[in-house]
Amino acid sequence: ADLGEVDVVLLSHDQHADNLDTAGREFLASVDTVFSTVDAAARIDGVQGLVAWDTAKLDGPAGQITVTAVPALHGPEGCEPISGVVIGFVLQAEGKLTVYISGDNAAVDRVQDIVDRIGRIDIAVLFTGAANPGRYGDTDVTLNARTAVAAARILADAVVIPIHAEGWAHFSETLERLAREFDYAGLASRLRIPSPGERFTV
Repeated sequence: ADLGEVDVVLLSHDQHADNLDTAGREFLASVDTVFSTVDAAARIDGVQGLVAWDTAKLDGPAGQITVTAVPALHGPEGCEPISGVVIGFVLQAEGKLTVYISGDNAAVDRVQDIVDRIGRIDIAVLFTGAANPGRYGDTDVTLNARTAVAAARILADAVVIPIHAEGWAHFSETLERLAREFDYAGLASRLRIPSPGERFTV
């Protein structure tokens, strides 16, 4: 889909091709503002590096937006020497909905930490699909259906939009499986699964 002009890129991390491939790296050069990890900033010109709980301000047509980097864990505890550091983001603006973007996070307790510190989340964009490249045995490196449901419960009544869940061999669960789990949990009304390229209003 033609996205038109992109003002800002929020990049969870740069060290894995499923998150930033060659075309994505080329695209970054066309965007004025890119936020990512400190490690990504050291590797890619023009990237502004953030660590968890750092904030940055953006001026937009509807007012100022606060971007907060938030914790994420791309595997089991202690995985950073292998998986690398990743972050998520929270977007806040006066009188607007608060948006949480998980990044490649597999840890439900990180979601709890974010809610404890930030407060109400209105829209949660969760990286799902139970990505599992095999380096940690049966442990997934992104949310699976059950941990996504657990995260959704922590996020109270937030609308949940799953992304980054298909298209690579290491995703071990489908979006259909995710939808079934949300249905079983009585949370189906909060789940919005977009089609590729689809634009919708929340």
